[in-house]
Amino acid sequence: MTRSSSGFVAGLTAAALAGVGYLGYQASANVPQRPGAERLPSSTPVTTSRVPRDIRHPNALPAGSGAGRRVVYSLEDDRVWLVGADNRARRSFGVTPGTVDPAPGSYLVTSRSISITGTDGIPIEHVVRFTGVEGVAIGFSAAVDGSTPQAAPQADPEVRTGGIRETRPDGRAMWEFAMIGEKVVVIR
Repeated sequence: MTRSSSGFVAGLTAAALAGVGYLGYQASANVPQRPGAERLPSSTPVTTSRVPRDIRHPNALPAGSGAGRRVVYSLEDDRVWLVGADNRARRSFGVTPGTVDPAPGSYLVTSRSISITGTDGIPIEHVVRFTGVEGVAIGFSAAVDGSTPQAAPQADPEVRTGGIRETRPDGRAMWEFAMIGEKVVVIR
């Protein structure tokens, strides 16, 4: 290699490193700095008070849960709806919440994990996170063994958990529906 060609290679390497550094900076500038920072201002009003439900049709999508494609999670009903762009519920199912609840409002899915160990020590899958409360990540997941937080043999009621447990089939449906950036609407 001649002196001029090694200088050329060094210049190309420096330019490539500068480009990668710039792209990394741009990417990090678009990541929320802390859980909960991804909360959305709502263009469609979302109610934060209890909405009367049709007791004859418990799977019916509640009024006041926003508009467009979204996940709706009812704190009081322990129920989730996967809603299409046409505002029709594609699927509805019961869930078992952890010990920490998110505040009512609109959020975005910020991270996903195919399988990890939950804060209750149970292996979980199809984890879809959308916020955090005082250091506790809040998201949907399914226990690999099918257990719920209260039924887990080593469950400690003092442990702060944010996992909203689904059945394995419901967890798979959530995983396929709620990609990064999907809207999650939490209602009372």
